Amino acid sequence: MERPAWAPRSIDISVPSVSRMYDFYLGGSHNFEVDRQAARRALEFMPGLPKIMQANRAFMRRAVRFAVEEGITQFLDIGSGIPTFGNVHEVAQGAHPGARVVYVDHDPVAVAHSQAVLEGNDDADVAAADLRKPAEILSSPQVERLLDLNRPVTLLLVAILHFVEDADDPYGAVAELRDALAPGSLLVLTHASYEGIPLPQGRAEGAVDVYRNIRNPLIMRSRDEIARFFEGYDMVEPGLVPMPMWRPDTAPEDEDPYAFSGFVGVGRAA
Repeated sequence: MERPAWAPRSIDISVPSVSRMYDFYLGGSHNFEVDRQAARRALEFMPGLPKIMQANRAFMRRAVRFAVEEGITQFLDIGSGIPTFGNVHEVAQGAHPGARVVYVDHDPVAVAHSQAVLEGNDDADVAAADLRKPAEILSSPQVERLLDLNRPVTLLLVAILHFVEDADDPYGAVAELRDALAPGSLLVLTHASYEGIPLPQGRAEGAVDVYRNIRNPLIMRSRDEIARFFEGYDMVEPGLVPMPMWRPDTAPEDEDPYAFSGFVGVGRAA
């Protein structure tokens, strides 16, 4: 398999990556054939996956605009993936020039491509780190340079927590991040769930098995389990809801049925 010029030498291009599969679902070009093969297998079971990803991104953009309207212009996006059109820094800085953004990912392709996209942008940067190690994120040079943790920050955990198994204590990681941020900070979260998927659970499990087989288990938590991530936060209206229901720009009834898969919410730290 030929290695593209943009692919870091350190990565194994024979192993699928969830961030590159996500890029493929969104129509991006920073993915390998092994990623496309895995994504196509998942699509055989759940053909609406691209619609879910598009709804996820649309919610993220609405939440970023909401944060800026609330006067919060610092953003920490963990599990940011490969930049695509309308990413956090574009939305935030478009709404408020000078907004500061730190992306965090542990996929070398995501980090390398983010560095290229952000070149010359003094108010945005990317750190190579893992959600499961919050202290390393918070002490990274990028966070220390760009974010004032004594002022409110918008923490984005978009389509990342469902890739963290319970054994790795995702609730503890989210709580550690919450405790490090100033009162008034926002948590923007999206999470996969069997609830809302317009398919029998048994068929949806076929797509989940694809992720398990590439050693990136997809943890489909219930609404109540997802709500636990917001402990210590006051939920912003309309609460924890399907993606098209959170402060929509267009009529939710016009959305594709797959867009209602999983849950999203925004919380404000007390």
